[in-house]
Amino acid sequence: MPRASRQSNPLIPDLLAPGLDLVFCGTAPSPASFKARAYYANPGNAFWPTLHAVGLTPERLAPQRYPELLTLGLGLTDLNKTEVGSDHELSPEAMDARSLHAKLRRFRPAAIAFTSKHAASLALGVKAPAYGRQVELLEGAVSFVLASPSGRARSFWTLAPWQEAAAFVAERRQARERAA
Repeated sequence: MPRASRQSNPLIPDLLAPGLDLVFCGTAPSPASFKARAYYANPGNAFWPTLHAVGLTPERLAPQRYPELLTLGLGLTDLNKTEVGSDHELSPEAMDARSLHAKLRRFRPAAIAFTSKHAASLALGVKAPAYGRQVELLEGAVSFVLASPSGRARSFWTLAPWQEAAAFVAERRQARERAA
């Protein structure tokens, strides 16, 4: 399969539900994720270890367990739902920020976290977004720009924006516990 192969159906379905605490948005699935039919499935990707390290999951989940994130108030999507590959291999016309905005309006998550600056730039309409919580809301959702968990982006890695997003989710979880 060519790395930037076009498909008519989503390569990996969205993991979305109304009112989630946080939705992670990447650019597109890697070839390893497409093969596994699971988000962030490349063994060199730090997504799953990072979720656990910052307290978003009670244990380190395998990529194939991604549907379990819904029970934790977390969701997953990508800007490009029709191609596989790294950012430089993807066609600009397949980057569907309008569809992402529609999903945010439909599902109304409290926050969205972009797992790459490229995805954030396209969705937010900002040329070079800074890591961390953004000033402007995106369709009513708080937005975070995270350091890419991809092994290819390791030289840009910083845990701080992931911790900031996790603190946002922890605060929401604590508020629900107090209200119960």
